[in-house]
Amino acid sequence: MTLTLAAWLHTLSPFLVRFTDELGIRWYGLSYVLGFLAGWAWLRYLARRGLTPLSEQRVGDAMVALVLGVVVGGRLGYCLFYQQSLLTDFSGGFPFWGVLRLTQGGMSSHGGMLGVAAAAWWISRGVRDTQGEVRFRAPLLHVFDLVALAATPGLLFGRLANFINGELLGKVVAMPGEPAPSWAVKFPQEAFTGHAPPGQAQALSPLIHAYRVGAESDEQTYERMLRLIQSGGQSGRELAAKLEPFIAARHPSQLYQGLCEGLLIGAALWIIWKRPRTPGVIGAAFLGIYGVLRIATETIRLPDADLAVQRIAGLSRGQWLSVLMLAGAGALAWAAWKWGGASLGGWGVRPGATDSPARS
Repeated sequence: MTLTLAAWLHTLSPFLVRFTDELGIRWYGLSYVLGFLAGWAWLRYLARRGLTPLSEQRVGDAMVALVLGVVVGGRLGYCLFYQQSLLTDFSGGFPFWGVLRLTQGGMSSHGGMLGVAAAAWWISRGVRDTQGEVRFRAPLLHVFDLVALAATPGLLFGRLANFINGELLGKVVAMPGEPAPSWAVKFPQEAFTGHAPPGQAQALSPLIHAYRVGAESDEQTYERMLRLIQSGGQSGRELAAKLEPFIAARHPSQLYQGLCEGLLIGAALWIIWKRPRTPGVIGAAFLGIYGVLRIATETIRLPDADLAVQRIAGLSRGQWLSVLMLAGAGALAWAAWKWGGASLGGWGVRPGATDSPARS
């Protein structure tokens, strides 16, 4: 990033390696890979410590199910909650259906959690061996606890990728040309998003015209300008200096949500599970803490600009979905109290100090 008068001008590229304008290795895709690897390592650690009925072998199968749950649930959740038009979009080239155009972005964390819940149900059922006997069965509530713990690194990495992409913008703290606090960030991506500050389009018009090539539209020219800034060369730095006075300074809401959803929730669940807990307690704690923190951080993060109705009764869709999570936390806590059974886990318990969970 380039340091400006006060706020930081965001010049990060969404690509780790870029082969063409649209093809390359993206940080967003890498965030999913890193999240899945961290989740696999965490579950494998618990299996090795004997803190779960799942064996190390079953952890590998579980991760396949969780990957599918996150990707399928996250994408379908985005289509259902935020952009229903993708469900009926069969225009354009390969892959021909809007739902499958993952390279254009669009994933819902709430939808991903629903997909993970479905994967947890499958994991809890175990597998049949060659003799037809069911093995590696685990209580469903306990599997909810496991995936809650394993999900937090992925949530952190995902929000960091959102920051690198310059998406999910926060509220403005200083308009273009005004003094801004040093912690604020200026996102050039704000133009053409529906969240641009008033008058920005007119102010940017001469600069865009100076960089236009051929019959490009303003938006096409601006996209090429962003790629030039992100390239990091001398020409990019010169353009960044010209563009900076027209960009608003904003809350880095992606980093706030990464801190809350990844680090704070992960630390809280880690502390709670120091002792063996009734299955379902950790999962309920995750839903409850996530719901509260998401509602709080959504007061700073702006709703998606393309939504026809951005707020309902004063709350964004993300906040309403988080309200449902709070209800789910209560339901899961009640299920844990009624059907949780014997306590499991407890990383703070010395190996051998208590009986390890029996494996079937």
